[in-house]
Parts: sequence; structure tokens; C-alpha cells
Amino acid sequence: MVRPSRRREMAKKAVTDRGVCIRAACEAFGISESCYRYERKLDAENDEVANWLIKLTDNHRNWGFGLCYLYLRNVKGFKWNHKRVYRIYKELELNLRIKPRKRLVREKPEVIRCDNGPEYISTAIQTWAQEWGIRLEYIQPGNPQQNAYVERFNRTVRYEWLSQYYWSDLTEVQDFATKWMWSYNHDRPNKALGGFTPKQRLAMAA
Repeated sequence: MVRPSRRREMAKKAVTDRGVCIRAACEAFGISESCYRYERKLDAENDEVANWLIKLTDNHRNWGFGLCYLYLRNVKGFKWNHKRVYRIYKELELNLRIKPRKRLVREKPEVIRCDNGPEYISTAIQTWAQEWGIRLEYIQPGNPQQNAYVERFNRTVRYEWLSQYYWSDLTEVQDFATKWMWSYNHDRPNKALGGFTPKQRLAMAA
């Protein structure tokens, strides 16, 4: 799909090079006349917003606009308007990013904690775990909350960084995990904490 900004450029080219009237050009390229006449106001502050957004999405591939805005607002203290930041976010086409899917050679766990679903108590998985030397630990029936925090944390780890890269060895994974945990506690806005980092929320409670 062609972006409105690109359709506006084509419409202006038709008016300039071929003498087409503005109304006809707008109808031909599917834009409004106000869109045709719109001129984006570029300034140093807009450039700064764009640079921050590019930096954040490069360093945090799984961050969407929400986390980027909360980071700029609550962690860095910028007072930029929500609509303004989102407009620049879309102009950079960051909302169209495609998240890469990569296969990862995973390290074998010693223990797997799971619920009592039929897929986990079947003979097949018990045999598989025994052959690989993995111990299965089951939560108490009817108590899914016993695994709730682990499941939520595992999901965050998997989508934020573990599945984003290829790893050469366990030492590299451990080193990255240590750095990520520091960033999670100090830099990453947490929606469950009102958009603040754990460090900020701890300071508020002190």
C-alpha cells in the first residue's frame, strides 16, 4: 500500500509536470486537498524525537509505540505530546516493522515445571523427559497461580530478547541475560507499574 505522503508527492508531480488541476490530481491519487496542501514542519525537536525512536526500536526490537513513548516520557522526562510522537513514529514506518522469526538452539533444562494438562502427564512426554534426563515438576491441581509469575516472565524474556538472536554458547546467553535484567529494572517502562520502571516505582514507595 502506498503511503499518503508518497501519493501526495505523485499528485504534486502530476500538477507540476502535466498541468492537472489539484482537485483532479487528489481524486486520482486518493488524497484530500488538505493533505495535498499539507507541508510538514521540520525542526530540530522533531529530528530529536525521530532519532530517539530509531535508537529505541533498534536496541529493543520488540518494543512497540507504547513502551517507546513511556520510556521517553517517564524515564527520560521528555514532555513531547503523545500524538506528535506517534505521528513521527508512523512517518518513520516503525509501525510496519516485521518481527523476524529465528530458530534457536536451546540449552537442555534440568527441570520443567508444568501444569497437569493431558499433554504434560502423558506417557510420551514422561518417556521423553526420562530419556533426556529432565525432571518434570507439576503444580498442584487447581492452582495455576503457582506458575503464573514464571509463565509471565518467561513470555517477556522470550519475546524481548531470547528468540531475537542466535547464541553461540551458554556464557553469551548468561552475559546478555545479566545486562537485560539491569535494563529491565532501570530502563524499561513497566505497564503494570503505571508506565514507570521498577527502580522508579521503588523510589516512589520509599
